[in-house]
Amino acid sequence: MSWTRGRVFRRARKGKELSSGGDLEIEIAIPTHFRCPVTLEMMKDPVTVSTGITYDRDSIEKWIESGNRTCPVTKMELTSFEMIPNHSIRRMIQDWCVEHRSYGIERIPTPRIPVTPYEVIDTCTKILSAAQHGDENKCVELVRKIKAWGKESERNKRCIVVNGAALALANAFNIFSRGVVEKNVVVLDEILGALTWMRPLSEDGRSVLGSVSSIGCMVWFMNGKQLATRQNAALLLKEMRVEALLKCEGVFEALVNMVKEPVGSASSKACLSTIFKLVNSSGSNRGVACGRFVELGLVSLLLELLVDAEKGVCEKALGVLDCLCDSKQGVELAKSNALTLPVVIKKLLRVSELSSSFAVSVLWKVCYKTEEEVLIEALQIGVFHKLLVLLQVGCAEGTKEKATELLKLLNGCRSKAECVDSSLDFKHLKKPF
Repeated sequence: MSWTRGRVFRRARKGKELSSGGDLEIEIAIPTHFRCPVTLEMMKDPVTVSTGITYDRDSIEKWIESGNRTCPVTKMELTSFEMIPNHSIRRMIQDWCVEHRSYGIERIPTPRIPVTPYEVIDTCTKILSAAQHGDENKCVELVRKIKAWGKESERNKRCIVVNGAALALANAFNIFSRGVVEKNVVVLDEILGALTWMRPLSEDGRSVLGSVSSIGCMVWFMNGKQLATRQNAALLLKEMRVEALLKCEGVFEALVNMVKEPVGSASSKACLSTIFKLVNSSGSNRGVACGRFVELGLVSLLLELLVDAEKGVCEKALGVLDCLCDSKQGVELAKSNALTLPVVIKKLLRVSELSSSFAVSVLWKVCYKTEEEVLIEALQIGVFHKLLVLLQVGCAEGTKEKATELLKLLNGCRSKAECVDSSLDFKHLKKPF
């Protein structure tokens, strides 16, 4: 058992095997001066602040980042935020861990020296210089250096992001994207991988990456064969503004292709979020986006995706489908697809409150001013009972209004429909909110 999970360890009596009757339960107490005064856990990276008190680096950094400017123990104001590694305490902790390793206590590793703001800023300056001079190899070396720092600790990641690395990398990406992508593919791929964990980007970062060349490069990667790179490109594309996406050719096709051939859950959700942003935009942009996605066959793709989609994917897919049904062509395609009613009705009360609200909206658009046969089919699948339960468990005001209108619409056809007993659908129903 690791020291992080408890202080009670079992050890066999001398000359006896471990057994339920022959164990000695020994409590190993961690020395008080090995514990961080903030978390009371054994310190992994003890550092001393200006008041002379030693804390675990991670906990005191979080304390300061939360806006505190005093020492948690002495309550005195910190005259400096410099943290000096306490090597003596750290070696004592390591020796104690080794001494008690027979109890399952693991020796804490010697912590790496964290990256400093100066190192980050200096490296970012060199990255920009290398990019401006077209030195791909030097830029790759420096970007990998930043990625290596980020892998060492969350503290390093925070330091890298806070000191402007994302904007520097965005500028470098934009510069290299202006050339032949195939020629600069290595450096562009490296930058792409680093930028994904620096999200969300600042407004300046989004603006820089919103160029036609940068978005075109992301689209190029999304259409490639490397799964990790395709996912990184999809995650970064999600950060872009609607106006910038609409200016670039191939964006709609790349997004639909990623939905059709998903790389993973993260990329599917990223693509659906980007699509939703486009089809839910204002003005003429909304109509252009909806029309283009409908032409590319997204309605049927979404319905197929919804059959066994996980919660996050399901919510986003239903949201996009709801927006597509605002267009005449979109709703007609939804009405003509045999999966629409069974799949959408199935998602009611099964996923989340958000999914149910989207599902009700889709059903309202499909069933409004439609043939009687569609209403009868919906009744046979059990939508009437589900809508009643939805109103009972509670929902948003807009969803309640649409559900009520649907019930009135469906009620006129109940006598003509041989409704199946849908009570079994609610056997294991749990209120999702």
